[in-house]
Formats: sequence, C-alpha cells, structure tokens
Amino acid sequence: MDFTPSPKTQALVPRLRRFMEEHILPVEARYWSEVRAANPDGNWRAWTIHPLVEELKAKARAEGLWNLFLPDAELGAGLTTLEYAPLAEETGRSFLAPEVFNCNAPDTGNMEVLFRYGSEEQKKRWLAPLLAGEIRSVFCMTEPDVASSDATNMQATAVLDGDDVVLNGKKWWSSGIGDPRAKVAIFMGRTPDDQKGRHHQHSMVLVPLDAKGVAIQRMLPVYGSFDAPHGHGEVHFIEVRVPRANVVAGLGMGFEIAQGRLGPGRIHHCMRCIGAAERSLELMVDRGMARTAFGKPILNLGGNRERLADARIAIDQARLLTLYAAWKLDQVGALAAMTEISAIKVVAPNVLQRVVDDAMQIHGGAGVSDDTPLAGFFAQARSLRLADGPDEVHKGLIARIELAKRGHGHVRGES
Repeated sequence: MDFTPSPKTQALVPRLRRFMEEHILPVEARYWSEVRAANPDGNWRAWTIHPLVEELKAKARAEGLWNLFLPDAELGAGLTTLEYAPLAEETGRSFLAPEVFNCNAPDTGNMEVLFRYGSEEQKKRWLAPLLAGEIRSVFCMTEPDVASSDATNMQATAVLDGDDVVLNGKKWWSSGIGDPRAKVAIFMGRTPDDQKGRHHQHSMVLVPLDAKGVAIQRMLPVYGSFDAPHGHGEVHFIEVRVPRANVVAGLGMGFEIAQGRLGPGRIHHCMRCIGAAERSLELMVDRGMARTAFGKPILNLGGNRERLADARIAIDQARLLTLYAAWKLDQVGALAAMTEISAIKVVAPNVLQRVVDDAMQIHGGAGVSDDTPLAGFFAQARSLRLADGPDEVHKGLIARIELAKRGHGHVRGES
C-alpha cells in the first residue's frame, strides 16, 4: 500500500490551503461572532444565514474547489476516498471551511446516498440543488426513546399504504434541521416484514421538510451552544405521507444504504479531526511559547513538553490509521473494511479530545472561551465519540471480527 498523495491531491491541497489562508481563516472569528449575535439561541425559527458564507461558496466554486468529496468526475472532483482524505484534513482546521467547499455533513452523506442509490427523479429534485449548494439537508436516524446505539431498536416506522409511504416517529440530533436552507430529510424507519431478517426491515425515505405532519420540536444544545444557524433538533413525524417514489433504492434497504453512507463519512469525520488536532497543536505551541510564568515560557513548565511530544505521536498515528482505512475502503469496500473504519472512529475523536484538552490547559481561561476554536473542537471531539455509533459499539464490532477469525462466531453471553 502507498499513501503518497496522488498528483490530483498534490495539486489540490496547496490550492485549498491557500484559499483557506486568504479567504476563510482571516474572517472566521468575526464571522462566528456575528453569527452568534444575529442568531440568539432561544429563537431558532428566526435564525438567518450570514451573507459571507454564500460569498465564500461562490468564490470556492469559481476556483474549482467544490464537491471535492464526491468520487464522480463530472459531479465532483473524481477523487478516491484516499485522495480526498488530505483535503478533508485541511478543512478540519476550520468550522466554516467544510460548508464553503460544499463538503459538509450531513449533506455529503446524503449526497452520496442519492448519488449511489437514488432514482433519476430523486437526483434531479434533490441531488442537483444539493450539489449546487442551493439547499441543505438533514439525516433523521437517531431516536430519543430508545438506545440508538443499536439501530434495530428503531421505533419510527415507514409503512406502505397504497401508492404512499406513511411515516411516524420521533427523531433527534437531526443535524442541520435549524438551517433555514434545509429543505429535505432522509428519514430512516422500520418497515415491518416477517419474511425478512432484522437488518432488512428498515427503509430510507426522502421527506420534504414542509410536508404535512413534520413538526420540529426544539433545538438541542451541545455544552450550552445551539450551533446556530445549523442546529441539532428533535423532530416528530406524525402521519407524514409521501409518494412511494420517495423511497431510496427500495423498502427494506435501509441498513445496506446506511453502510454505504457511513463508510466514507467516517473517513471524512476522522480526517477533519486530524486537521482540528493539528490546529490545536499549533495553538498550543504558539501560546505556550508566547506566555511566561515563573520566569519561563509556559511550554517549558511541568510536563508540557512531554504532552507536546505525546500529541505529535498520537496525531501521526491517527492519521496513518485513517489513511489505511481510506485505502482499504477504496480497495475492498466498506463491508470488508469494517475493522479499520471502526478503529479510526474510536481513535481519531479520542486523539482530538486529548490534544485539545492539553491545548486548552496551556491557554488557561482563554481555552474555554470563544476567543479560540478550542472549546468548539473539544465539543466536536466529544460529540463524535457518540455520533455514527459510540466508541463501545465500534470496539464490540472489532472484537467480534477478531473472535470470528479464530472460529468463535458467537460468544456465550454476548448480546
């Protein structure tokens, strides 16, 4: 295996980095300050989009830095997962950058679903405006009333009734539901069928957010922040009727689609974690050498140099593991790369959390404020240890695969 960036990646990385240095990083602090001021947390229905983000999106698209995640050469950059990984790392240094390049979650995952599994009608109605950055989308899978770490616990339903599919249930942590540009959700629910196994009784359905019966209840704060104007919401689906043509791929295909969606998405998340960790490390060094206490730079006090070295080692290890997972995903597909994908999903957010925590300690009070991106990076890391499956589920999967290699397909007492 060879992780040397391809010629396409080598050409794109400096262009992406230059764009960020010239257009994004200099304005990001002001941008978020103005976003917070214009979008009070308690009134999400009045959230608005800062004009700067649309201006930056237009510039990025004009420079060809657009839809870099999509492997199709006509609709995207035509990059493999491994080729895209270093670009995802660069965008992870900024909370604004992924959206500017139209490479932000959950839109990327939803676009991949539509690209890989959508009908021509679904692509025309929803994929085209998403690829153009004209609308935003939501993914509704997690539920408030069950342990969502086991997706088969899902209570929400998607039931065929004539030419319609009827949706009922509660979803939460539906990221992006507060964005005024959000127009469509991919809803995952149970489609009971006694003739099929438990992993073939779920469906994904496209739901316009203005459909009758879609009721957004509230936004959910993360460490006290509502992440305006994006938001993570609780939304109820009450006898929502949509045409059967809105079903993605077919009834009962939900879990198969989910695996195809989450594989590349986890690579993207983990590489963005690496980028955030790199920026946190840089901030740690700059702050630690610029501030003195007891006659020495802070970085030379206590065990801070050792923490710095540990951070460098951990970041490089996490990057190599993630690149390996990306390479294997490209070579053999998501199902055959489940160990590697689960491993990075555990490793990368935990590495980011540790590195950010040390950087915050070096910064003192500034580290937990909005004066630096560190508090946001910490919230990102801690949230990602739950999103797309908690650490424990991924470790359990890795353990099952290892046991199966030695002929232990089922372990007594295993749930």
